[in-house]
Amino acid sequence: MTDLPPLRDVINRHGLFATKALGQNFLFDEQLLDRIARVPGKLAGENVLEVGPGPGGLTRALLRAGAKVTAIEMDKRCLPALAELSDAFPGQLTVIAGDATKIDAAALFDGPWHVAANLPYNVGTGLFTGWLSGQDWPPQWKSLTLMFQLEVAERIVAQAGSDAYGRLAVLAQWRSAPRIAMKVHRSAFTPPPKVMSAIVHVEPGVMPEGVSARMLERVTEAAFGQRRKMLRQSLKGLPGAIDALEVLGIDVQRRAETLSVDEFVSIARVLTK
Repeated sequence: MTDLPPLRDVINRHGLFATKALGQNFLFDEQLLDRIARVPGKLAGENVLEVGPGPGGLTRALLRAGAKVTAIEMDKRCLPALAELSDAFPGQLTVIAGDATKIDAAALFDGPWHVAANLPYNVGTGLFTGWLSGQDWPPQWKSLTLMFQLEVAERIVAQAGSDAYGRLAVLAQWRSAPRIAMKVHRSAFTPPPKVMSAIVHVEPGVMPEGVSARMLERVTEAAFGQRRKMLRQSLKGLPGAIDALEVLGIDVQRRAETLSVDEFVSIARVLTK
């Protein structure tokens, strides 16, 4: 195993500090980082995309696990520290300076890939929903192992009828299997955020037949856009939606948070046809 200096030493030597504008919170506990890197399973020889590696804490753990890591980092201050990691693990680490929200991740790999990232809080949900979208399924990614605020993680795995249940849960669950793999206390970070965090692990599942992914996105956007209103009101602007409810025997007086993922899929299927 490659001997590396402590992360705190690397950060001090390069004059790095977490910035709120970039949604940065650094993890120094290498045992915790190794646990996170084990969540996807064996990564030896596997392609892994990491977004926002910062000074390279999780990157180290992924490299120690044998992964071939492609890291996208927009904070140029972190690039020298990542370059040192690239030298320590020859041929295993590729660093791309840029904004992950503007880069086509699929174009970076010739074959399947995993995503493992302590996502910057300000772009995490947007990247996540982007990886879940699109009609082509199964996706090119094999798994997502992502750090979120605990509140967001609970929304991803929420069940119908709960306060946390919403559009994010439907989009995450209709053709994939998300779970909270572990919770991470705020004290593990530097600087400590105001909230708890959690690691969410997602693996793609079977896509229901006859459903347009874009149509499901439209249905959930309309339904949860006015979640406190009855479906007859929130879905009235979506052509054919009220008729679809009647075909399926779904009471138009129900509210979006009471519908199961399967019911949303059924509505989208009728509208797709």
